[in-house]
Amino acid sequence: MEMSRFGLVLACSVLMVVMMMPSEVEAKRWTVGGNKGWTSNVNYTIWAQNVTFYKDDWLFFVYDRNQQNVLQVNKTDYESCNENNPIHSWTTGAGRDVVPLNVTKHYYFISGHGFCYGGMKLAVHVINPPPPPRAAPIKSDSAPSASFGLRSAMAFVAAWTCASQLF
Repeated sequence: MEMSRFGLVLACSVLMVVMMMPSEVEAKRWTVGGNKGWTSNVNYTIWAQNVTFYKDDWLFFVYDRNQQNVLQVNKTDYESCNENNPIHSWTTGAGRDVVPLNVTKHYYFISGHGFCYGGMKLAVHVINPPPPPRAAPIKSDSAPSASFGLRSAMAFVAAWTCASQLF
């Protein structure tokens, strides 16, 4: 019984510390083509120009699973729409495929079956995320930030919940 109480206290303490930590840049899931998805008649070059892709982001391809697919290719095959030597086929058959961007580099994607010639091709450049912003010095006459206040309130609720489990 004492060991389980100790474990609960330890878990609650870790939870409170984690909740008080400042948040960093979080990975994003980008739906390729926005609300149009992965389909014909979308200029993916223009779409990608308006997005900054960071390491650990995800690409979410939504398409007609009976017609299109998602192939990762090299730059030469991207430019020529060659689907015969893909680096990786991300097609799972559901028409909802997620690609992790876990390396900083250029990625090239096409859809086979002739759709690449109709514009279904995407090139993205993945970069490292920016460093987290440095905390501004806290002045004695300034109020704490809303983010800090929210984290503090959540930590208090976690502590209260844990304490109620102990007693």
